[in-house]
Amino acid sequence: MNVAEIARLFQGEVIGDETVEIKRVAKIEEAGPNDLTFLANPKYSKHVATTRASAILVSRSYDPSIQATGSSLTFVKVDNPYIAFLTVLKRITPTVDTFYRGIHPTAVVASTATIASNVDLGAHVVIGERASIGSRTRIGDGCVIGAQAVIGDDCLLYPNVTIYHQCRLGSRVAIHSGTVIGSDGFGFAPRPDGTYEKIPQLGIVLIQDDVEIGSNCSVDRATIGETLIKRGAKLDNLIQVAHNVVIGENTVIAAQTGVSGSTKIGKNVMVAGQVGFAGHIEIADRTIFFAQSGIGKSITEPGKTYFGYPAKERGRAFRIEAVIRSLPELASEVHALQLKVEELSRQLKKK
Repeated sequence: MNVAEIARLFQGEVIGDETVEIKRVAKIEEAGPNDLTFLANPKYSKHVATTRASAILVSRSYDPSIQATGSSLTFVKVDNPYIAFLTVLKRITPTVDTFYRGIHPTAVVASTATIASNVDLGAHVVIGERASIGSRTRIGDGCVIGAQAVIGDDCLLYPNVTIYHQCRLGSRVAIHSGTVIGSDGFGFAPRPDGTYEKIPQLGIVLIQDDVEIGSNCSVDRATIGETLIKRGAKLDNLIQVAHNVVIGENTVIAAQTGVSGSTKIGKNVMVAGQVGFAGHIEIADRTIFFAQSGIGKSITEPGKTYFGYPAKERGRAFRIEAVIRSLPELASEVHALQLKVEELSRQLKKK
């Protein structure tokens, strides 16, 4: 497709040659001739002058004249350069369909299970008793769907996903390989003799529409009631979600985060990697956590950013971090002052 066709997709404004043919998309620092790139983060603006791309998607407010650029670079002004870039990427990059079409001969489907129309089941898939699979859902090789589990329409379960008994998925849910939905929550009561009594985990996991969960995650079933992941939430790889946790709508959580039991995370929260949440706390909507933060108590005011362990508001956390980095120099200064005080004390004693 050419630049003019791309601009029409987004009602964009072209500055340059709209007849340029685009063959692929690439990052701004790696792009070459006939490539389309984008500028969404200002810190990458330094690459505009040197990029070898033929065209670049920029915001409508961007002024090409503020940077010296090659005359061959064509600008396409759009509302959201990153979303536009992803849209073009999907259009011109061929996708590989890794799912088996139809029901593989080795799939094992219980006679009481309900399978809707146009469902794809890969090799060695197991569908348990009274389970239900919605229309156009595709289930990859080696997946196990437990008894009475419910999978909605248009879901994608990649190879070796396990959905335990009675758990429920809405429509358009995507779960990547190795993830387990509905394993027992971590509940043990101490006995007088120092051993532990297992607490029965009798609840379920409920995942609402348009959720995506990465590979090798574990979402524990509730002790009673539901572990709930709400509509539009996105979980990265290697995430632990404990029993009775609630994750709000359109919340995004990066890899290696752990959420302890009965914690409730609000909507539109952004969680970076390796963040840890204590149990039985609540997190307000639109909160942001930087990587490796530790959250030990509830956050009730929405829209704030936190960092550190224990997590503090960003400004305070950065000031503390700056002081910590200065400790060696401060220690040297204190030592020098101590020597001066000792010297003054000796001089006073001689008088």
